[in-house]
Amino acid sequence: MEEAFLGVGSNLGKRKENIERALELLGSNPQIVIEKISSFIETLPQGGPPQGKFINAVVKIRTSLAPYELLLFLQEIEKRLGRKREERWGPRPIDLDILIYGRKKIAYPYLQIPHPRLQEREFVLGPLSEIEPAWKEKFDVLGRTSE
Repeated sequence: MEEAFLGVGSNLGKRKENIERALELLGSNPQIVIEKISSFIETLPQGGPPQGKFINAVVKIRTSLAPYELLLFLQEIEKRLGRKREERWGPRPIDLDILIYGRKKIAYPYLQIPHPRLQEREFVLGPLSEIEPAWKEKFDVLGRTSE
């Protein structure tokens, strides 16, 4: 099983409950084991239209799903929880992103690992450092190669 880190966020509806439900659905997949969940933090939205604050967290998992399979499963959870992709960076009941997947570096139009804006977003860096303090040393998140 591969170690991966996911970003989780919500700024519509019952934000905390949306995240908790997404984590339940994530953990219901027999190919995913949730190992750690960061504290939940409230943050201002980054980019996009005017909208409410987010609650964000980072989750450490182990998975036997390939990166693209994991992406599809995360998108299935988002859809199930009411996410509609109508406006880029618009408000959403749930947002699930693959931040890091082992030491893989992938650069496809539909999937980029490590997440392309990982190092720009404090709402990810803080929670990631909380649950994996040595993440920068453990994972080479700089430089991309296509896989």
